[in-house]
Amino acid sequence: MGAPPPRPRGLLLVNLGTPDAPTTEAVRRYLREFLWDGRVIDVPAPLRWLLLNLVILPFRPARSAGAYRKVWGPDGSPLLSHSRRLAEAVADALVGDFVVALAMRYGRPSLPEAMETLRRAGVESVTVLPLYPQYAASSTGSTLARAYQLAARGWDPLPLRVVPPFFHAAGFLDAFAEVARPVLAGSKPDHVLFSFHGLPERQVKRSAGEGSGCAFSEACCAQLTAANSACYRAQCFHTARELASRLGLAAGGFSVGFQSRLGRTPWIRPYTDHLLAELPARGVKRLAVAVPSFVADCLETLEEIEIRGTETFRGAGGEALALVPSLNAHPSWVAEVVRLARAAAG
Repeated sequence: MGAPPPRPRGLLLVNLGTPDAPTTEAVRRYLREFLWDGRVIDVPAPLRWLLLNLVILPFRPARSAGAYRKVWGPDGSPLLSHSRRLAEAVADALVGDFVVALAMRYGRPSLPEAMETLRRAGVESVTVLPLYPQYAASSTGSTLARAYQLAARGWDPLPLRVVPPFFHAAGFLDAFAEVARPVLAGSKPDHVLFSFHGLPERQVKRSAGEGSGCAFSEACCAQLTAANSACYRAQCFHTARELASRLGLAAGGFSVGFQSRLGRTPWIRPYTDHLLAELPARGVKRLAVAVPSFVADCLETLEEIEIRGTETFRGAGGEALALVPSLNAHPSWVAEVVRLARAAAG
C-alpha cells in the first residue's frame, strides 16, 4: 500500500482587530471584547469591569466612532481591507501547500471562525503568524493564548507552530525601508519620527523579566542584548535603528516615540504627541513619520498620525508631515510573510 496523500498545512494570519462599522454601537461591542482581556487592561476583573462600564464604555465609543468615520473606506475598515489583501496574496503564493486563513484577535473575522475553517480543511497543523513585529503580552501574548485554547478544542487538538516576533527580521526591515524611501525622497523631511504603539510601563517590565534592567531610559535601550531582548521598548528602538541605517539617516536625524496611550498610569516614553509638538521648536519644519509597529494602515496610522498628528505638528509651527504607509500588501512584505511561514512550519 502506498503512503497516504499529504495533508495541507494551515497558516493563520492574525491582526488585532477592528469594529464592524464606524458607529457608536459597533465600536462599543469591539471595545468591550478588546478591553475585557486581562492582558490588555491588566487589573483584577472587578476593577476592570468598573473601568469598562463606568469610565470607558459610556464615553469612548462615540469619540472613537467619529475617528473611525474619518478613515473608513469603500471596503470598510482599512485594517481589515489591507489584511484581507495581504492574506489573498499570501494564499496565492502558497497555493497547494498551505490553506491560509485571516483572523482578528478581537472582532471579525474571529479567531474561532478562522480556526474552524482550517480544521474543516483537514490541515495537519497550523502555523500562527501574529502580525505584530514587536512582542507584547497584550497583542502577541493574548493572540497565542487564545489560539492555543482554540487548537485544543475537539477530540484531536491541532498541532500549532508559531512565527516569533519579527522586529529584527531582515525581510521585514528591508520591506519597510523599501516603502519608506520614495516617501522620504518626495517629502524631503528635516527629520524622521519612528512612532510605535505605546504600552504601560508595568506591562513592559512584567514581560521583559527581572534581569532586563528596564529603566525606560535612552541608555537602557541603546542596544539589543540578551538581557533586554524580550523588552518591547528595546525591540522598538532596535527596529528604529535598523530602519534608520537602511534609510541612511544620521544619528540626530531621527527620533523614536510611543503613541496611543490610554488612562493615567505611566506609559513608555517619549510620547509621540509630545514630540510632534516639540520638534518644530528644534528647527524641524518638514517631518516624516513611520509607524513600524503596524504592518497594515489603520486608525492609529491614518487618524492618529496623519490627521491629528499633522494638526499638532502644524499647530506647533511645523510646515508639513508625511506619513510613511504601512506594509499593507506590498510585494516585498508578501514575500517575507511567505518566508516567515515556511521557516516556522518546517
